[in-house]
Amino acid sequence: MTITNVGVVGCGLMGSGIAQVAAQAGFQVLFVEANDELVKRGLGRLHETLEGLVSKGKLDARAKDTTLARIAGTTRLEDLKSSDLVVEAMTENQPLKNETFAKLDRICPPSTILASNTSSCNVTAMAAATGRPGLVLGLHFFNPVPLMKLVEVVRTILTDDPVVQTAVEWVRAVGKTPVLTKDSTAFIVNRLLVPYLLDAIRVYETGLASLEDIDAAMKLGCGYPMGPFTLLDLVGLDTAMYVAEVMFEEFREPRYAPPPLLKRMVMAGQLGRKTGKGFYRYTAT
Repeated sequence: MTITNVGVVGCGLMGSGIAQVAAQAGFQVLFVEANDELVKRGLGRLHETLEGLVSKGKLDARAKDTTLARIAGTTRLEDLKSSDLVVEAMTENQPLKNETFAKLDRICPPSTILASNTSSCNVTAMAAATGRPGLVLGLHFFNPVPLMKLVEVVRTILTDDPVVQTAVEWVRAVGKTPVLTKDSTAFIVNRLLVPYLLDAIRVYETGLASLEDIDAAMKLGCGYPMGPFTLLDLVGLDTAMYVAEVMFEEFREPRYAPPPLLKRMVMAGQLGRKTGKGFYRYTAT
């Protein structure tokens, strides 16, 4: 199974990052967005990111131009009919993903591999929405995609062995390190990370220590690059709560339930960096 042409559904932060690393690795990339304005925005984000790499001396101008020449955008899902691999990078909405996979199944050739960048949705349900369940799997990249080396390769009980192997080889080809995981809610990283973040909120709720001291303790005591509250603000409190709710729905274990403070902060619109206030305050730069 050879991958030459890569389709990406969605060109937000994750989708544009996936498009970038694929194009830099020599693959032809076509991304799909909902309208012309979002296509233009996606291409602009890619141009700006690559220009930034040139200005920092991490990429030469010729490589930037070559990379951009390999990327195109469209508003038509049907234009992905020549893709060898399609990576869906849309919002975390299970019904929408299932519907999109069903459409891709009708559009793409029978040999096309369909992958989801989901961090919390059910990949098996997406596979079951198609007539090619053996060619469906998860490819969970991490944000920011160009910098983060890990990709969780998510195998369902329906995924064929050659498809997994092809996906692993492609992940390595785009400069990432693949780890294999089964299709179980939250996979490896979030299964371990989310309870830690929720416990940090609970510790803070009890008044044991301040935000700053909890963050400092976990950075200096465990060697983490950032503390739990800095990370929560970066990820987005709404995103953290959504993943926690999905995990709680799946496993019904109290440790996955969102703490009351997290719920109230989301209700209040205090979502972290993207709103200027979460556990910490942020000023626009």
